[in-house]
Formats: sequence, structure tokens, C-alpha cells
Amino acid sequence: MPAMTKSVDARTLLDFTASKWETEIVPQLAEYVRIPAKSPHFDRDWEANGHIEAVVRQAETWCRAQPVAGMKLEIVRLPGRTPLLFFEIPGTGHRTVLLYGHLDKQPEMVGWREGLGPWTPVFEDGLLYGRGSADDGYAVFAALTAILGLQKQGVPHARCVGVIECCEESGSYDLLAYLETLAPRIGQVDFVIGLDSGCGNYDQLWVTTSLRGIAAGSLRVEVLSEGVHSGDASGIVPSSFRVARALLDRLEEARTGVVLPREFHAEIPAERAEQARTAGAILGDMTWKKFPYSGDTRPMVSDPGEAVLNRTWRPALSVTGADGLPAIADAGNVLRPKTELKLSLRLPPTVEGVTATRAMKRLLEADPPHGANVSFSGDQSATGWNAPATASWLQAALESASRACFDRPPVFMGEGGTIPFMGMLGKSFPEAQFLITGVLGPRSNAHGPNEFLHIPYAKRLTACVALVLAAHAVREA
Repeated sequence: MPAMTKSVDARTLLDFTASKWETEIVPQLAEYVRIPAKSPHFDRDWEANGHIEAVVRQAETWCRAQPVAGMKLEIVRLPGRTPLLFFEIPGTGHRTVLLYGHLDKQPEMVGWREGLGPWTPVFEDGLLYGRGSADDGYAVFAALTAILGLQKQGVPHARCVGVIECCEESGSYDLLAYLETLAPRIGQVDFVIGLDSGCGNYDQLWVTTSLRGIAAGSLRVEVLSEGVHSGDASGIVPSSFRVARALLDRLEEARTGVVLPREFHAEIPAERAEQARTAGAILGDMTWKKFPYSGDTRPMVSDPGEAVLNRTWRPALSVTGADGLPAIADAGNVLRPKTELKLSLRLPPTVEGVTATRAMKRLLEADPPHGANVSFSGDQSATGWNAPATASWLQAALESASRACFDRPPVFMGEGGTIPFMGMLGKSFPEAQFLITGVLGPRSNAHGPNEFLHIPYAKRLTACVALVLAAHAVREA
């Protein structure tokens, strides 16, 4: 690598990242949005359809065109698994930084407003609408831009390796095999930067301190071998929907939404509770107002600190899909034979995902009402992640970077989503420090309709990452 100095000019860095975003990254992401690269969980024929291959090839082509000193880049492939984009960039010193992102996407979802769609990039008031750019197709582009911004100024950075997977939205079940295969090339990592998380607002750097786990699967209740006239059978044959509802009452209190079994709860660390109160004080009622409520719908809790804890450290159940229910236009007076519900139970960061999924199965299948045929098939389980104590060098670097790029201090807060990769890396590199951050802020609506990327925020976040990389390279311990 070229000889480097040890200082970075933040203004020059901000200008460079902003220009790179406008001239190259935004056009790349517009093309990326057009490709329906759904994660393999949602596209069983992903390999034949070729969309994941297309986004990996697109990212590879752009990366190879970047004048990053000494970079080695390849698409790594294991039989039967989604491909993985891997890069290595030499640096100063003996330390290694791992940068993470993913290219696979959630499915289309209904409800996009007129003029928008999952695979149609639309620019509006600094926002790029469309599926996947914020969650998180931007990551590989931002990561290389941050490194390149330092090299342009002759600022040192440690050796960097990039892991850009294509199975994250399916629970990253391909990733562990790649980490094992690439372990000799990755080496010992002492700092991880993950760009697949969120932000509480678009005004400062947000650092993710924890991620929830998940226990998900399908609850099937069958009471008949075929549907029958409801006038003839109702009152005698139990409703499969009512049985399913009764089983859900074992999991949550219907009036409040509180998850009942203690095995799905965890003690909230004092530091995380205090951080939640601080984040809540900054965000105020935006902790709950950011969501697109219908009519007079009210949130489950309005205290900002409690709202943060509810979505980061407390379990919560969602019914995300259903089978056996015809469309209303097609619904005759028939007592249906079965009801099947897709359940998604978000777990506190320290509750083990596989154990929780097994507990759900035992709870839901035991002693079914009316002897109905009940089964629960778990199809996704992941343990969350709780960050290690923040080292003094990282605390100082985050403070400096946020103030340089946003003129405001950073905020530390847990996130409600699940990134299995973080737990994997936490186990693999127990001494590593973590900067987990992202661009998914108010109304960005990842996984849902009208998802967008906040471009002005992404520009500044990219510069923040570069500044933290620079601080990492010259840390004393």
C-alpha cells in the first residue's frame, strides 16, 4: 500500500462520499432495485431464476472498477448454497476489520402506494424507493467507498475483509459454512462493522447495541377432512380458527400483547435499560409515531423508553401469514377443515432461538382443545446478539465521527430485528469490538411496502464508517 499519514480531513471525506454516492452508488442501487433477488426462503428456485446471481455479479463488477489499493475480490461458491462476495484489502498493522452486508431481499409485499413498487426505483425528496437498497444492498458500496475515502487522503486503515452474503433474509443458514471455509483467509478479527441495522432518526450516528432473536414456524389446526355446511356443523364441530385462537392464548395475553411464558423473557441489563431511556428521550413520541397507523389505532405503549425496550428486549408475537382462509369474495357458508397460521416470535437478545422454538412446539401441541389435530413446524430460529462492553477507543471514535458528520453525538440503542450473522461472529471472535449500524430509520419500512433509502443520511453514515476505521487503525490497545 502507499505510504500514509495519520490524519483525516472530515470535510474532504464528506465531500468525497457525497460525490461518490451521487455519481456512482445511487445509479447502481437504482439498477439493483430492479432485480427481484428474493432470498432463497422466498424463492425456492433462486438458482434457476438467476436474480441472486445478477445482483452478486453487479456488485462484483462495480467493486472491481474501484481503485482500492491491493484489493482481492471474488465470488465464493459452495455447492447448493447461495454465492458470497468476498474481498480482502491489505492495511497497516496486524489487526483485521470484517465488514458485513447482504444482497438478498425480502419478497414484494402488498400495499405499495400508487406509483411505487418493489422492483421499480423511484426518487423522491432525497429518498430512493424500492425493495432492498436500504436493507441492505447499499452496504458493499458504502463499505468500499469508506475505505477508498481514507486511501484518497493517505489515511491508514487496518486490513479489511468483506463478507457480502445472499441468505440473510432467510436466516443466514448458508453463512456459517462460508465462515468455516474462509476462516484461514479471514484470520483473527478484532473489529466488526455490520451495515444491516437501523437508526432512530436521520440526524446522528446510531449504534446498535443488541438484536432480538426469533422463533418462527407454522401452526396448523385441522378439525375435518373436508369442509362442510356451516349451518349443519357449527355448534357441533369445533371451529379450527377458534382452536387456533385458544392456542395463541397460551403464548400471549390477547388484550395487551404481553408474551406470557417466562421462558421467552430475559433480564434486561441495567446498561441497556439506561441506553433505552436515553434513546427514548431523544426520539420522544417518534418511537411510536413513526409507524403508519390506520385510523385511530393507538400504540401498545406510549412511554418512549418503554417503547424502545418493547421492541428490543421484550418478546413479541406476530401472525405473519395464513392458509386455509379463502378470500372474502370466495368465502361461502362453510365450516373450514383447517386453519394454518405463520407465527413469528421475536425474542430477547439472550434467549436461545432453537430452545425457544422447541418450547413453542411443546406449548402449542400439548392437549389440544377438542382433540383437534394440531402441529407446529418450526422453520426459522435464531439467537439474538448483545454487544460486548464498548472499548474506550471505540467510544471516542464514535463520538468524534458523529459530531464531525452530523454535529450531534451518537446514540446507542438495541434493534428489534434479527441478524444471525452477529451471533455467529460474536462466538467466533469473542474479543472483537462491533459497530453495527444502518440506514433503516423512521418510515423506511424494510420488509414492507414503500421501503426507501434515505440518501442524505447514507452519505454521512459512509463518512462516519471511514472515520471510525481511521481511529481503529491508530488505536493504542
